Amino acid sequence: MKQLAAAVALVLIVSCATAPLNESALLDDVEQRTFHFFWDLTDPNTHLIPDRAPTESFSSIAAVGFGLTAYGIGAERGYVTRDAAAQRTLATLQSLLAMKQGPEPPGVSGYKGFFYHFLDMKTAERFKDVELSTVDTSLLMAGVLFTQSYFDRNNATEKAIRDTAETLYERIEWDWEVIRPNAISMGWTPENGFHTYDWRGYNEAMIVIILALGSPTHPVDPAAWAEYHKSDKWGTFEGQQHFLFAPLFGHQYSHVWIDFRGIQDDNIRPHGIDYFENSRRATVAQWAYGTRKYGANIWGLTACDGPHDYAARGATHGDIRDDGTIAPTAAISSIVFTPDLSKAAMRAMIDQYGDRLYKTYGFVDAFNVSENWFDKDYLGIDQGPIIAMIENHRSELVWKTMRKNPHIVRGLKRAGFSGGWLE
Repeated sequence: MKQLAAAVALVLIVSCATAPLNESALLDDVEQRTFHFFWDLTDPNTHLIPDRAPTESFSSIAAVGFGLTAYGIGAERGYVTRDAAAQRTLATLQSLLAMKQGPEPPGVSGYKGFFYHFLDMKTAERFKDVELSTVDTSLLMAGVLFTQSYFDRNNATEKAIRDTAETLYERIEWDWEVIRPNAISMGWTPENGFHTYDWRGYNEAMIVIILALGSPTHPVDPAAWAEYHKSDKWGTFEGQQHFLFAPLFGHQYSHVWIDFRGIQDDNIRPHGIDYFENSRRATVAQWAYGTRKYGANIWGLTACDGPHDYAARGATHGDIRDDGTIAPTAAISSIVFTPDLSKAAMRAMIDQYGDRLYKTYGFVDAFNVSENWFDKDYLGIDQGPIIAMIENHRSELVWKTMRKNPHIVRGLKRAGFSGGWLE
């Protein structure tokens, strides 16, 4: 009841509020509203976070990873106390650890340490026939490892957080998902076995390979990094040379937790940049494409809801997927790469579309002006990068925290990264 009352109070306070004029206050307003998506909507028993809201839905295991990251940010910003954030974090980790793992099709949450993509919010069991997902488990584990390094104080709760996080990470059998030489499969189902496709080519999965390389118990071979990058596509879009990937989430997700500034591997070193600069160029290219088509400061294509379907929208050389649907997370979560362009987009979207777009928990997932359509839902996997990347822009909290995590450091070094903060 207390949780419900808090949620109702938040609605009454902010649902009709206009965005602050001051830039710092605006960023805090967006962060705080977005934080409450994760804080208010968590199931009190399973501690899972919904895939979307207010439409009733299953839980996205990746959204839980973003939520675990949001709890530390909320503590740092004073949206909740550190003790409250630690208690919520520990309850979530212990709930994840207690969920049943096994090869059975129904009645379990995961297998071999991996989790199913979607789980029932109330039972925490596999939702329908979804896959055991390597990328969604990785996004979860990135959040788990963030809590391990953020909650570093010498008390029983924070020590239990660190220990539980270690157990969750160590039990994942990453090498089990290597079916074809040095390539990590996208997933597995008990009905059909391993997926026939692997993680290949520059995309959102750098975090998958790095976590698999960093495992102290079931690592994959270091050759997995080169195998993943074999089919990268280097090209030019809107005057920007970079590794190509059409939706912006592919240029954002791994960067939420890993600070790629100033560190290089053998794959990007010949181009004279790092992966952070690669994402900056991809973002500038989308800004140029979007603002030319949709008007000043309105831009951003990524995977999101649409008037008719959820789809991975994007724009790059040879790959335009654009039906007029803009996702606020695309521009806002690029704030670390293009701060001025992203802040201008944030302000323009609020000014032009008001409470059709900006509501209780911040920005709804997407809108399409040509069809006079504004989403009614927020999506956890799009809310998560918003709060994390705004915080990285403001304080580098997530990056600084993850630079201390030995598993992340080990994974990066096994992938061949050097330079910068790794030295």
